[in-house]
Amino acid sequence: MKKLLYLKDYELKQYIEKIFMGYRETVSDAKKVLDKYSIGVAHNKVIYLISLYEGISISELLKKLKVTKQSLNRVLKDLIKLKAIKYNKNKNDTRIKHVFFTEEGRRLFNEIFAIQKKRIYKAFLDSRPEEVMGFNKVLKKIINEKF
Repeated sequence: MKKLLYLKDYELKQYIEKIFMGYRETVSDAKKVLDKYSIGVAHNKVIYLISLYEGISISELLKKLKVTKQSLNRVLKDLIKLKAIKYNKNKNDTRIKHVFFTEEGRRLFNEIFAIQKKRIYKAFLDSRPEEVMGFNKVLKKIINEKF
């Protein structure tokens, strides 16, 4: 393991704070839309995962979110009440449910994404390409994602 002599505890704390603040600001952008629909950050996470993995199974959602079935079920019920999502049973195994957006759900996602995209897009636009690539690599390493 490489010893990073230039990164002291205080500096690492500052990076953690920046990650927290970046998340806070990005979520606060989405909150403007979420509040309009009386839903919260947990709903936002599910909506984003469905946008990335349309047709994701409930068990895959649980794995990606690392939440309890009870917590996820509450969020999914709220999204069904909003007519934002629907389930389709797996053709081979009817115990498995896949989650899809309805037209309303797609509109909700697009509304959230449009407001968050402005902040992220501006930050990337104000950065050099190597900064964007480096940022992406570091984020992947933080979340233990393979390249």
